[in-house]
Amino acid sequence: MTNPSLLILPGDGIGPEVMAEVRKIIDWYGTKRDMVFDVSEGLVGGCSYDAHGTPLTDETMEKAQEVDAVLLGAVGGPKYDDLDFSVKPERGLLRLRKEMDLYANLRPAQCFDALADFSSLKKDVVAGLDIMIVRELTSGIYFGEPRGIFEEGNERVGINTQRYTESEIERVARSAFELARKRGNKVCSMEKANVMESGILWRAVVSEVHEKEYPDVELSHMYADAGAMQLCRWPKQFDVIVTDNLFGDLLSDAAAMLTGSLGMLPSASLGAPMANGRPKALYEPVHGSAPDIAGQGKANPIACVLSFAMALRYSFDKGDEADRLEAAVEKVLADGVRTADLLGEEGVTPVSTSEMGDAIVAALNASL
Repeated sequence: MTNPSLLILPGDGIGPEVMAEVRKIIDWYGTKRDMVFDVSEGLVGGCSYDAHGTPLTDETMEKAQEVDAVLLGAVGGPKYDDLDFSVKPERGLLRLRKEMDLYANLRPAQCFDALADFSSLKKDVVAGLDIMIVRELTSGIYFGEPRGIFEEGNERVGINTQRYTESEIERVARSAFELARKRGNKVCSMEKANVMESGILWRAVVSEVHEKEYPDVELSHMYADAGAMQLCRWPKQFDVIVTDNLFGDLLSDAAAMLTGSLGMLPSASLGAPMANGRPKALYEPVHGSAPDIAGQGKANPIACVLSFAMALRYSFDKGDEADRLEAAVEKVLADGVRTADLLGEEGVTPVSTSEMGDAIVAALNASL
């Protein structure tokens, strides 16, 4: 029996630092839980451009298509701001998502009890928060044609096209309903059917999938702007939210801040099943490359660690081990161990990026 395969793409900025802590945990699972991964590593983003003149080589793209899962750190930085749009670091990430057809982006927003005071909202509003936003990732306004900046008369006009097919909406809706069945059995679909034809189609298709295939799941609809307001007012009313690419980008970042820090939030991007029945998958923290703190040992590795926990759950069928890792993170936080983004309370223990990784490994050892 072959070992599960994992391609690691640390990327730019703090990406290599946080990924180094995940490598400690991968090694721990190999030595302590007899879960050995075949790990390979490659370049993506600015570091790939520096080495190869492209944010993602064909060879790395091919490798990503072959492995069981891809784990990515972060891409980008101000040194690449003046590059042509076609070779900006973010184009490497978009290529991975598009060519792997990773159409369902799962972004959990969970507020650990130890961090409830770090949210900008009142503690009783966010304590115990556990919602999942499912964002359509490979279509919509980020990919629709026509697009570009054109001359029209004597001025410039910027054009982006919001476009969705019925099948694209159906498959991401199914992902949301399947997730809801394993959680609180509720889905809220968000769009702008009041002003956008694509929103009208979105609402209709999600309703049809619900009626035909998932009548046991509670379904509600909400305009995306109202959804943003409700996320700030009472987020615990939601279980699974499903929405399009643009609104999902905005709503998931808003939900991220409910938890107190972007450094805490993982994500998974899932596609169609491979020959082994597992979905093609890419896992990455929600945070960016944070070049202002890169190399200083200040970065919080927890989002990247929790992204690996999502890989254990969704790509490697190890939900019990994902629970173990998430519990270890919660234990470390409950003990008051904090990286720079989570300081501010009395009685906490400030730690570096590496020390936070060591603390999580120690908590994993204590779980045996």
